[in-house]
Order: sequence, then C-alpha cells, then structure tokens
Amino acid sequence: MPIALQRHIGYPSRLVPFLTTVLFAFFSVVPLNLPGFAVVMPAFALMAVFHWSVYRPDLLPLSAVFVSGLLLDLMNGTPYVGISALVFLIGRSAVMGQRKLFVNRPFAIVWLGFLVLAVAAFLLLWALVSALHGAFIDLRPFAVRAVLTVACYHAASYVLARTQRAFLATA
Repeated sequence: MPIALQRHIGYPSRLVPFLTTVLFAFFSVVPLNLPGFAVVMPAFALMAVFHWSVYRPDLLPLSAVFVSGLLLDLMNGTPYVGISALVFLIGRSAVMGQRKLFVNRPFAIVWLGFLVLAVAAFLLLWALVSALHGAFIDLRPFAVRAVLTVACYHAASYVLARTQRAFLATA
C-alpha cells in the first residue's frame, strides 16, 4: 500500500483490527450449548487473526496478535497462558508466507486456506497441551472445535469484511 494512502487512516481506525480480534477472542470463550455436544467454542479469534493477516497485515502487528492470544488464554482460565499467543503467532507467520494465494481470490480459496490453518492450529494446540500435560489427551474436542471453527468462518468473515469496509474504506 502506498504511504500516501496509509496517512489517511486515522489512529482510531488503525485500532480496528486489534479491537475486532480482541472482541472475537471474547466471543471465543462464550460457550455454545449445542444439543448432543459438550460445550464447544469456535475459535473466533483465530478467524480474526487470519482475516487481518490476509487483508490488512499492516494494521495487525505481531504485538497485537501476541496480546490477543494472551487475553484469550486469560479469559479461558487455561493453566497454559501464552499457548494461544504462540499458536496465533505461528499461524500468522504461515499466512503471511502464503498471503499472495488469498488476496483477490474467490472466497472458496480463502476458506480452504482457513481450513488448512485451523486444522494445523488445532493439531499444534493439541500437541502443545499434550506435551505440557505430560500425556496424550483426547483429540476429539480439538477436532470438534476445528470443524465448528471452519463451519463458522463464513459468517465471521462477512462481519470482518463489513467492518473493514466501514472503518478502513479510505485504505
């Protein structure tokens, strides 16, 4: 993006990606009670990190990704504070390496990219939690969360794209 266009984005607007990621982190800890399932929570924060890493990485620095992951862990009450931050940072780095595959592509391609990221992120999360726990833990809750996260991505992507157009239209 040319420097001249970046100057038109006011400071409050520059906070939109971070604030939406934090808001999505909050939604990530609100349990959904679905009949026939245990309490499951889609990883909305991962969706936001993916979206902003693809479409406006200049407005979501690594520090914001790290803080979002820490806040998510603190809200979750996990004993492994920092694990989400690590997964988000690795995920963002992976997306940034493949970003050209997603920009100006049909939604199906972007969704496929998110599917790969979500599966990899949940496998990494499972491996890290298992290692920290000292034993292999059940993979099924991670798999259910991954499927639910991928299934919810379309709606979250729509909200994030509308937010991007509303607050960052000059960019």
